[in-house]
Amino acid sequence: MIRLHDLALKRGDRTVISGLSTELHPGQVHVILGPNGTGKTTLLRALAGDLPLAAGHIERGERRLVAGASLRAQREGWRQGVAYMPQDSHAEAALSVLETVAMGSLERLTLHLDDELLERALGKLDEVGIGHLASRQLGALSGGQRQLVFFAQVLMREPEVMLLDEPVSALDLRHQINLLDRVRHETRLHQQVTVVVLHDLNLACQYADSLLVLVNGGLLAAGRPAAIVTADLLEATYGVAVDILQDRQGRPVVQPLTGQAFSEA
Repeated sequence: MIRLHDLALKRGDRTVISGLSTELHPGQVHVILGPNGTGKTTLLRALAGDLPLAAGHIERGERRLVAGASLRAQREGWRQGVAYMPQDSHAEAALSVLETVAMGSLERLTLHLDDELLERALGKLDEVGIGHLASRQLGALSGGQRQLVFFAQVLMREPEVMLLDEPVSALDLRHQINLLDRVRHETRLHQQVTVVVLHDLNLACQYADSLLVLVNGGLLAAGRPAAIVTADLLEATYGVAVDILQDRQGRPVVQPLTGQAFSEA
């Protein structure tokens, strides 16, 4: 479990999150929602140990990130078991897809890639549906293909904590479903703490065990999608009118009432 206590985070001189307290449970997919600029990526980077805390602390078992202490001194231990996939994933070196995924096992990576490591890397590529790209150069791929490569690299690490920032933003519907199905499967199977930033409200309602809705630097709502997703909540969050329907399994489906912004303008 990860516990956040009275957390505050800054971007430059501006406080983007303050007074945030919540718990992130293992075996669950936690999805962060909120308008642009509300601190979703900032929060994910803090959970990854990439940003200093302006106030409060984060706990994961006996590991802690504490405001006011040296981030460099804290993050080496914190990052053990944490896999973070940023929204703009890239690789500086000219690597093949297979080499990029193999780098997910950095502790085992040497100048010689043994057969076991290559077999595992190929297996992860097959799991996300891109085994046929193994020999391609990473730089020659589309944005969506690169997202799948870096997700396979995350799976290669077999992490305790999986942090994914907009992992399906460049994917078509089939690959969105494949990736998020795999996220949910891995989270359940390995009892990971999984935190995902999404903008697609319907995908969030389909795949989240718990939603965290950030607005104006604070936590407006948290809980199961079916319990918290209402038209009033989404209007308060995004400033738009919607209808909330239900799918066959009782999960919320968000239907925008189109033309509202234009007519008001």
